[in-house]
This record gives sequence, C-alpha cells and structure tokens, in this order.
Amino acid sequence: MARDVLCEVNSCKYWAPGNECHAKSIYVVNNRNKQATDSAETDCKTFEPKL
Repeated sequence: MARDVLCEVNSCKYWAPGNECHAKSIYVVNNRNKQATDSAETDCKTFEPKL
C-alpha cells in the first residue's frame, strides 16, 4: 500500500503543503464506465472542496 500520496489539487480539503494528501483513505474510479487505460480515464472520489 502506498504510504505517501501526492496531490496537486489545492482546492481539496485533504490537500496539505508539499502536495500531500491527508485523507484517511483514497477512492479512485473509472470515469467513463469502461476499463481505464491511462490516468486521464480515472477520477478521485475522495476529493472534497475546501469550504
């Protein structure tokens, strides 16, 4: 399991300085209802906007 999760989406509430993700878990899904063949075909469902 990955120990260091990096994220550049600084509008996410789990984003931290150094592009670290501080979410307890990460949930990534296919975004086109088919088997993903590259990262552009995936979405992070863990994302929550900063308020």
